[in-house]
Amino acid sequence: MIKKIKALIVDDEELARSDLHALLSKIPSIEIVGEANDVKTAIEAIEKLKPDVVFLDIQFPRETGFDLLEKTDIKAKIIFVTAFDKYAIRAFEINALDYLIKPVDPERLALSIERLENTNLSEKKQLGFNYTDSIFIEHGNNFFFVKVNSIILITAAAAYTEIITSNGQKLLAHKSMKEWESRLPQNTFVRIHRSTIINIDFIEKMDKWFNYSYRVYLKTIDKPISISRRYIATIRERMT
Repeated sequence: MIKKIKALIVDDEELARSDLHALLSKIPSIEIVGEANDVKTAIEAIEKLKPDVVFLDIQFPRETGFDLLEKTDIKAKIIFVTAFDKYAIRAFEINALDYLIKPVDPERLALSIERLENTNLSEKKQLGFNYTDSIFIEHGNNFFFVKVNSIILITAAAAYTEIITSNGQKLLAHKSMKEWESRLPQNTFVRIHRSTIINIDFIEKMDKWFNYSYRVYLKTIDKPISISRRYIATIRERMT
C-alpha cells in the first residue's frame, strides 16, 4: 500500500479552506490531516500532526504565513495559496515548493501535487537566486518584491539583515548572511566583510586604506565601506 501524503490546510477564510479541502479530497495520494485558521493554531497542528505538506495562505488579520515559518522548525513542504498576481511566480517558487493562485484551479493543483509527489519530502533544499529574479521580502507588516539586480548592499542587523536597493529602499529581511551568500549569484555578489555583502555592478571605485586594507565606494551609498583583508583577493578575482 502506497503511503499517502499528509496535508494541512492553513487559511483564515473558511470558504477558501472548504474549497481547497474539496479539491484535495479528490486526489488519491493526499490525506488531509487537519485545518488551521491562524498562525497559532497552525503551529499547534504542525507540531501535533506532522504533515508532509502545508497549503499556506500568505495574509492573516494580524500575522502572515511567513510568521509561521519563522516561529516553527517546519519539516513539511510549503505550497503557498495566495491572491497575489502571477508576476510573483519566480518569487514564490524560490520560497516554497510551489504556489497556487486563488481561486485554486483543479488542473493547476494537480500539477502542484505531481511536483510534490516527485519531490523527496525529507529534502529541504533552498534554490539559488538568478540575477533577474524578483524575491519576496517581508518588512514589518508589508510585503515587497525586490529585484535581485537592484540590491546594492546587504549588511547584518542583529537577527535580521538590511538590504539597500538602487531606488533607495531599506528593508529588513528574515535571512541570514550565510543564506544570502549561498543563494545570491556569486559572479556579481561578493562578501567583503563578515557582516557585509555588495553587488560589484554598483562599485564606483576602490582605494587603499590603512594597514593594507581597502575601501569600496558604491553608487548611491554616501560613505565608503571597508573591505576586510581576508576578502580582498576574492573581490579582486570577481572584478577581473
